[in-house]
Amino acid sequence: MASIEMKDIVKQYGDGFPAVNGVSLDIADGEFMILVGPSGCGKSTLLRMIVGLEDITSGDMVIGGTRVNDKAPRDRNLSMVFQNYALYPHMSVYENIAFPLRLAKTPDDQVDRLVKEAADVLELHEHLERKPANLSGGQRQRVAMGRAIVRQAEAFLFDEPLSNLDAKLRGQMRTEIARLQRRLGITTVYVTHDQTEAMTLGDRVCVLRKGSIQQVASPRELYEQPVNLFVAGFIGSPPMNFLPATVQGSTLQTPFGPVELDERRAAAVAGRDLLLVGIRPEYFEDASLVDEAKKHVGTTFTAKVDVTEWLGDQQYAYIPYEAPDQIRTRLRDLSKELDSEELRTQAIVSIDSTSRIREGREAEFWLDTRKVHVFDPETGENLTRDAEAGAELTRMAVEDREEQVAEASGGLTGDRSSGAA
Repeated sequence: MASIEMKDIVKQYGDGFPAVNGVSLDIADGEFMILVGPSGCGKSTLLRMIVGLEDITSGDMVIGGTRVNDKAPRDRNLSMVFQNYALYPHMSVYENIAFPLRLAKTPDDQVDRLVKEAADVLELHEHLERKPANLSGGQRQRVAMGRAIVRQAEAFLFDEPLSNLDAKLRGQMRTEIARLQRRLGITTVYVTHDQTEAMTLGDRVCVLRKGSIQQVASPRELYEQPVNLFVAGFIGSPPMNFLPATVQGSTLQTPFGPVELDERRAAAVAGRDLLLVGIRPEYFEDASLVDEAKKHVGTTFTAKVDVTEWLGDQQYAYIPYEAPDQIRTRLRDLSKELDSEELRTQAIVSIDSTSRIREGREAEFWLDTRKVHVFDPETGENLTRDAEAGAELTRMAVEDREEQVAEASGGLTGDRSSGAA
């Protein structure tokens, strides 16, 4: 295992376009790091620079304390799992898994032991003599993972490995990858555009935007303390609601009525004009279902419901609101950056599945005002982010993961092998 340090990494193509622009990121030994962002943000390019498949324009790539900018992929001792599996169709599952060991001229008895250990871990034992064409998508991905495991490399690199699988298989494979990484305790860098994978797999998540890092934090910190509009809008499904607001003293005036701010947040927004208030869908509730004991920490308002969606275990209500042209334009531009559906001037409200709120009618809602964020619509900065609370969330998450790895059973045995990535 090894740490990975990126120091001011730049990747600039011949036309001058910076696909990666000044990225500095430290990945600890044994850490599970997620690189996430919309299409074209530079996450796959960064991963390919780690493994050596892309040249680095400037900056230093340090793996295990050694600068590797000029090292070929086979000399970096990294294992990469590709999106398209990259299996040899004429070889059996056994030989596909064994391929890097054959290249390294590993003794046959050690090859057999390592391949069978990997097959046991990935539940591929009964498929070892089959060809890739006869396997399901999930089985092929496990074969690709098995080939990475047997090399016992310094780190695992995953390039959107689940994007070709259906929804059910993606869920199963997420669990398998998380369990495997905890068991082996190996440094892992995982690229994805799927925020569900980002939120469920990693110790920390690095959010990229146009080749630059926006925020590096635990999934919970990203969700609860986003640093700017981009991170807030990208992380979360349904996405965070953004409402126009003006400030009067310690009170925000929003389309849904006044929102009282505590002293810290009121001071952070003092003297501002037009603002954007960020509210997660689950911070709302049907007012008739809220416990009386906690009603005082929020505010209630009445609004007309446009559409409702009942999903069995949860329910969403859509509430349109008016916004000035400046805010409409800002939300439209943000949607393009996020590579997502347009952020419309409507709030998505998550309410209990037992709620009797109906579309086309007015209803009373409750909002937990303790959890709202306030953003500068021009710079996108989160003016009310609690940096100390966020750092504590990440510290706790990393410590929890370290304990899980320490308690997990030992991984695969055997000597480390070298070979092609």
